[in-house]
Amino acid sequence: MTGTADTPDPKPEAKPARKPRASAKSKATAEGDAARPRRKLLDEVARIASAMPATMIVSSEHLASDEAWQLSEYEYGLIVAFNAFSRWMTRCKAAVGYPDFSPLDVLVLHNVNHRKRAKRLADICFVLNIEDQHTVNYSMKKLLKAELVEGERKGKERFYRTTEKGQQVCKAYRDLRERCLVEAIRSLESDGEDLRRMATMLRGLSGFYDQAARSVSSV
Repeated sequence: MTGTADTPDPKPEAKPARKPRASAKSKATAEGDAARPRRKLLDEVARIASAMPATMIVSSEHLASDEAWQLSEYEYGLIVAFNAFSRWMTRCKAAVGYPDFSPLDVLVLHNVNHRKRAKRLADICFVLNIEDQHTVNYSMKKLLKAELVEGERKGKERFYRTTEKGQQVCKAYRDLRERCLVEAIRSLESDGEDLRRMATMLRGLSGFYDQAARSVSSV
């Protein structure tokens, strides 16, 4: 008697196991782990700085008297910060298509766009604490030529406001500022109150320099 043996059915292929989804807690833990090296580096820099001798860093040692080293150190910090800020403004404005603009051109444009209110040259000079109105007038001519601002005469005064093109340029500048500058500042893990206190101190000290400028003019 002949017969054929039943062929066993092939075993189904095993499905790959699904990876468990990361929970919100595990994601937060991963982000914390990623930020830990940066915090460790900042802590190490702070530790090294605190261990260094208290050496005053100035650019003009001959101006630093025994009683005013701190003021000379502040002035050097102000010089470095001003030049860095100026470089940032011109590079950012170049990135949005205006490589020939000076730092003052950028400041004037943003001030004209401030709160969407028309302003006179005198208003701009007052807010920016600029004594020579001719420099602001020159910047305004460049902005008018670039069609970023427009002027309107009201009585004897001429008022300026940003055009739609000027507002778009200011927005593009703001977007780059958020990406390249604000994000970097956030990495310091310092609250905004520190910046507010520094801003208040800078405005207060500027008053002393203004008073000293008036005093030295009468010497």
